[in-house]
Amino acid sequence: MANTPYPESYYAASANPAPPRPALQDDVETDVCVIGAGYTGLSSALFLLENGFKVTVLEAAKVGFGASGRNGGQIVNSYSRDIDVIERSVGPQQAQLLGNMAFEGGRIIRERVAKYQIQCDLKDGGVFAALTAKQMGHLESQKRLWERFGHSQLELLDQRRIREVVACEEYVGGMLDMSGGHIHPLNLALGEAAAVESLGGVIYEQSPAVRIERGASPVVHTPQGKVRAKFIIVAGNAYLGNLVPELAAKSMPCGTQVIATEPLGDELAHSLLPQDYCVEDCNYLLDYYRLTGDKRLIFGGGVVYGARDPANIEAIIRPKMLKAFPQLKDVKIDYAWTGNFLLTLSRLPQVGRLGDNIYYSQGCSGHGVTYTHLAGKVLAEALRGQAERFDAFADLPHYPFPGGQLLRTPFAAMGAWYYGLRDKLGF
Repeated sequence: MANTPYPESYYAASANPAPPRPALQDDVETDVCVIGAGYTGLSSALFLLENGFKVTVLEAAKVGFGASGRNGGQIVNSYSRDIDVIERSVGPQQAQLLGNMAFEGGRIIRERVAKYQIQCDLKDGGVFAALTAKQMGHLESQKRLWERFGHSQLELLDQRRIREVVACEEYVGGMLDMSGGHIHPLNLALGEAAAVESLGGVIYEQSPAVRIERGASPVVHTPQGKVRAKFIIVAGNAYLGNLVPELAAKSMPCGTQVIATEPLGDELAHSLLPQDYCVEDCNYLLDYYRLTGDKRLIFGGGVVYGARDPANIEAIIRPKMLKAFPQLKDVKIDYAWTGNFLLTLSRLPQVGRLGDNIYYSQGCSGHGVTYTHLAGKVLAEALRGQAERFDAFADLPHYPFPGGQLLRTPFAAMGAWYYGLRDKLGF
């Protein structure tokens, strides 16, 4: 049977030790079968186990293999489309529920790290950096919006103040969110998997779900075994493939690229980011970066629609890094990798139920670290019969990409080109 290892990345190279987990080779029964051992699946499993469910997790490769173990490692609040956009789409009542949840994911991460003593280099503080006066105006509006929903750990940064937190001459200002922050994402996933197992949950790796037999007692089939369950949670996101055709039609895998420098040393690292905050700019096609625990700079950006892997990731991302930090021109890049996230047309997550017993959450649209942890709690609540928060997400309108699967990639790329041009021209 094929053994799928982690892709080569800084995270895989610096991952905490983890036990080998077997592939499923038997027929088992459980209360809930979770498909996918990324953040959504692990968060769901943890909340369910804490509430007395018997849980089995199937992972096609290894824990955190997908976006959960390859992302920029930034704890960013709210959704890829903010609460004001949601409010215009669905009205104030549903928006209020979603707005109240917009800052919960980061709290869940911190609670998990503390409760289960997860070693993942957790640091507080995230900066949104404005490149233009228009972007700064947007941050001022965003601060008022977030404060309306009770989020108070925010500080607007003028040009002088942002120079104190990031040594980049490009920015005219920004906003600091002290409830944001950053983590080693793969180590967070590995710690959550260990927590699942400490509560009696079972995780099978190298066990892709190849078929779901729907019905009153659904069965998930893998190449060498099967799981009969009362409920199924589908949490494969960009790596789900066509297992559930209804979900594939309304989403598109996209690739993002990340590099990690050689260790910079304390002095140079401190000069770039004196408070060790993470940073993302306010462009539509944004750049993001942070320091690691061993003082490397992780820098990411760019989107490849349709999830193709570029031939030379460093050639795409290094110029972006040097534009922000020309002082790194002689610094070596030790790691370069790509990973897929799942984009929806609305850029809002898709949550729902198929029949009476198959639940799903997908389509974080690049905003997944915090949302996925919230999603796990919301899915677990729904399985316990508390569906109000689940329904707030499930009632969001979603549509297939125009042109179907054949044309969704070029249409999305055209849209990205348009917004990228707006970024460059300062519109």
